[in-house]
Amino acid sequence: MEMASISSGPRTVEEIFKDYSGRREGIIRALIYDVDEFYALCDPEKDNLCLYGHPNETWEVTLPAEEVPPELPEPALGINFARDGMNRKDWLSLVAVHSDSWLLSVAFYFGARLNRNERKRLFSLINDLPTVFEVVSERKPVKEKPSADSGSKPRLSTKRSSDGQVKSNSKLADESYGEDDEEHSETLCGSCGGNYSADEFWIGCDICERWFHGKCVKITPAKAENIKQYKCPSCSLKRGRQ
Repeated sequence: MEMASISSGPRTVEEIFKDYSGRREGIIRALIYDVDEFYALCDPEKDNLCLYGHPNETWEVTLPAEEVPPELPEPALGINFARDGMNRKDWLSLVAVHSDSWLLSVAFYFGARLNRNERKRLFSLINDLPTVFEVVSERKPVKEKPSADSGSKPRLSTKRSSDGQVKSNSKLADESYGEDDEEHSETLCGSCGGNYSADEFWIGCDICERWFHGKCVKITPAKAENIKQYKCPSCSLKRGRQ
């Protein structure tokens, strides 16, 4: 099993992101492309097993490191014990969620010495990729190249069309963060009147086409995923009176 101490591991934002991307690809390979092999290796009769993704895009199911504390944060322990007690797809999704958590912990373990802006940039690069859970649960395609912006586009793309599909704006995805921020700087929240900020989650009403802070209309990114057509409080009230 590959090990790397924080002193010898990746140090720059780019190096850490490359390490993260490789490990992520390895895990996705295990959970999608090599899933039968992965499933067979996770025998509930064996000891506590972990799924490791390696920087060279390979994966490994093995026992956790013996030393305490370990060289790197450890993945979820004992993923094999729940294998036969759950629906296969649900079990894979559960492993995916824990793998996402592990990938972030490793990236920010390496990023412990980064400054505030570098950490923000690292998370922005990571956040532009679909999570392993999104890929495994088929919410996002496997291949999606990250852009170098702050991750404001996914927030803007929460606006949905009338047919219930998320509007994907490829034009926005190719523009730089600065241009995007400038383009939407005059957008005001239909609830509080506040200016658009790339650091906050926004959602657009499919009826009146106004934009709102998610917190102002009590909509979280997770909740927005399940909304086919979003109606702001004002439009919902008007519909109720009709």
